[in-house]
Amino acid sequence: MATGIINKRLVDTATPSSRDTFIWDQGLKGFGLKITPAGVKTYILQYRLGGRGSPTRRHTIGKHGSPWTSAQARDEARRILLEIQNGLDPRATAQADCAPLREYADKFVQLYLKEHWRGSWKEAERNLRLHVVPRIGKLDIRTIDRRHLVPIFDAISSKPGLSKSVHTVLNRLFRWAVSRGDLSSSPMVAMLPPRGSQARDRVLSDLELGAIWRAAGELGYPFGPMIRLMIATGQRRQEVSALNWSEIDLQGKLWTLPSQRSKNGKSHLVPLNTLALRELESLCPRTEGLVFTTTGKTPVSGFSRAKERIAKRTGQILETMEPGRARVYPPWRLHDLRRTLATGLQRLGVRLEVTESVLNHISGSRAGIVGVYQRHDWAEEKTEALDRWNAHLEAVVKAHFT
Repeated sequence: MATGIINKRLVDTATPSSRDTFIWDQGLKGFGLKITPAGVKTYILQYRLGGRGSPTRRHTIGKHGSPWTSAQARDEARRILLEIQNGLDPRATAQADCAPLREYADKFVQLYLKEHWRGSWKEAERNLRLHVVPRIGKLDIRTIDRRHLVPIFDAISSKPGLSKSVHTVLNRLFRWAVSRGDLSSSPMVAMLPPRGSQARDRVLSDLELGAIWRAAGELGYPFGPMIRLMIATGQRRQEVSALNWSEIDLQGKLWTLPSQRSKNGKSHLVPLNTLALRELESLCPRTEGLVFTTTGKTPVSGFSRAKERIAKRTGQILETMEPGRARVYPPWRLHDLRRTLATGLQRLGVRLEVTESVLNHISGSRAGIVGVYQRHDWAEEKTEALDRWNAHLEAVVKAHFT
């Protein structure tokens, strides 16, 4: 029977043979290393329950490699031996404590994401459900290592923004598991974060914005008025598309975005200017229910196809106004509507703090110590800013598209 001090050097130099071989540690009784003919090295613990006459049992600690080093496997063996001294069978405990990532992710969402996530916890939960759970959901969280995680990021490598979002939430999940004592270390410790999306600076010209406004009006419900509301208010696509009538006060000219629906987790008051009110009033207002929906139960989806239709029609409109000019305009995204409003407010002389408040941004002038002590809600200033934006939009549409 081969023996030795099971350390990194011994594990690295151990070679396979034609059948399973075992090396038993000289210092910790029962702790061993198993080497298969294929060269797979696994840390194990051999033990008895009930004294010398009881049968020998064998427990698998884990394969060599992240997270199991020889030192970590030795510490785990010591912990298990203490349980055995108290009459606990590690094999039964392992089966009872098995934590498939699918179930662990649900616990993480309920106990951490919903309470502590800065931003949209629903988006983070959706990233786990769509891009992580289908690939490794059945694996015990304690067995997951980088080999299981790399394919997840390879599959979405063409989408830098998504890759970064998935990396962020998955990294937080494993750190949370470590903080609770469910893991000894995170398998993402040595994984470099994705590069993320390249910052965009596309701002639409007044002529483009007016053409999009007209094209949206021709598209009809639900995407036409939804995109017009985005243009008029500067709010995020997900926040507008999931708008509920219960959030709207038409008489008070106010939209109250609840914290659970805002990206930064902060409730937000959006003054409704004339153009925004006109779009909402054209939709047969109610006291509750989704504003933009095709099923009556879920928010509208299929933004890419709707945006393509509007972009095509926008190009046609611009071509009739400036033959040959439309081909010069770069492609645009729905999020560019929000950036265009922010830039437009600055051109109209609106203070930066007010612009950030309109957008529900907590950055720049509203971050840090200023954000702690500055509690002014800018309600009147936001109303004035969006009214000025409303007047600018109406002037553009009247000058070129009526």
